[in-house]
Amino acid sequence: MSNTQQLNDFATQVRRDILRMVHAVNSGHPGGSLGCTEFFTALYQVILERKEGFNMDGNGEDLFFLSNGHISPVFYSVLARSGYFPVSELATFRLLNTRLQGHPTTHDGLPGIRVASGSLGQGMSVAIGAALAKKLNGDKHLIYSLHGDGELQEGQNWEAMMYAAAYKVDNYIATVDLNGKQIDGATDEVLPMGDIKAKFIAFGWDVLEITEGNNIEAILAGMSEAKSRTGKGKPVCVLLHTEMGNGVDFMMHTHAWHGKAPNDDQLAKALEQNPVTLGDY
Repeated sequence: MSNTQQLNDFATQVRRDILRMVHAVNSGHPGGSLGCTEFFTALYQVILERKEGFNMDGNGEDLFFLSNGHISPVFYSVLARSGYFPVSELATFRLLNTRLQGHPTTHDGLPGIRVASGSLGQGMSVAIGAALAKKLNGDKHLIYSLHGDGELQEGQNWEAMMYAAAYKVDNYIATVDLNGKQIDGATDEVLPMGDIKAKFIAFGWDVLEITEGNNIEAILAGMSEAKSRTGKGKPVCVLLHTEMGNGVDFMMHTHAWHGKAPNDDQLAKALEQNPVTLGDY
């Protein structure tokens, strides 16, 4: 899928999926999921070099790791609509004994999920390990990961950043969802992190920014540039400026919807703003 309108239609349907999944169980994290809808759409529909089917060894293809696992609704929706498992399974989100739990897990063998995530701060370490394995295996494909900006308050990230630069893990692109919000408020109010770009650069990374992180064309251009910078001795960081709750007017510009489900009336209003495109599950 490469037509911009088709990609935007895909993203609109993913937003519907997110809203309906979280509403159905009155539980989940719609804010960050909605904010990353365009990124996941671009990633799985265009950017990643993927093989047919799914296996855990990941040889001969690009791999993606979601570190901020609480935004599982967008991950599940895009995986399902990219052919990893039936779209109808989205209706089992967060139900007891199903494969689509609140945070992604591996023990039930859900296609597309390579690591259990949700304990924040760990995803970069896992991604670096996968990137080193690619190098050892002579596999020229890339490793991608996604992290929340609030997640960077976890110290393990900074150890991983030092390691990746020191050992020239240059087949790795880490993207940070820079929306300035976390569950308790603005990141600058909870624990200010200063100039994140300057910090990554100081740690030895190559850094670029996508200022329109909810624009699919901007994402495709920015990630293409990021890919062109791999293989040059440095890990690559993409700072993706997004809006939490993007696509639903009353969920935007606030941290309130980080982990809160819409009620019936709110769901109806949100779905009106995102008319059905590919068909609901």
